[in-house]
Amino acid sequence: MFSENHKKSGCIEVVCGSMFSGKTEELIRRLRRAQFANQKIAIFKPAIDNRYSDVEVVSHDFHKISSKPIAKAADMLEIEPDVEVVGVDEAQFFGPELVDVCQTLANRGVRVIVAGLDTDYLGKPFGPMPMLMAVAEDVQKVHAICVKCGNLANHSHRLSKSRKLVVLGEKDIYEPLCRECYNKALEEES
Repeated sequence: MFSENHKKSGCIEVVCGSMFSGKTEELIRRLRRAQFANQKIAIFKPAIDNRYSDVEVVSHDFHKISSKPIAKAADMLEIEPDVEVVGVDEAQFFGPELVDVCQTLANRGVRVIVAGLDTDYLGKPFGPMPMLMAVAEDVQKVHAICVKCGNLANHSHRLSKSRKLVVLGEKDIYEPLCRECYNKALEEES
């Protein structure tokens, strides 16, 4: 039995994987369920991600939900006090401060659901994602299907020659590959 003074416990949930794995789709699904349960939600995305919409989180299969584009993670701390669930898309584009922001929100009793790439196009841990996975109560790794062989894909292979860490794009610039096909592609490029 809980006392009426018992504060609802917050948590951090991370949905991660490669491009085209369904991360954003899963984020939207969880947020819609919270809405259905009459929970107040706030959704954020990095302002630099305007691929499909400036003000909506949009999955590759065009499911969408309204969001607030922000330049820095700390802007999330300005949510209204009655917000129960915070969604964050493309978390890898925020700096390391995102981890502290998510921890702060969870410590306030907020359920924080974060979606993002766990590795960059070089296969290296991406931005704040490794730390978020370490402090999260729940981590779900989702997978795309390798476009070369049909196995589970966990790599986002970049098709362009750009060596910049952040290059926004879709199927014209990235393809999901399994470990073996990814390694073969890197060998062929070198």
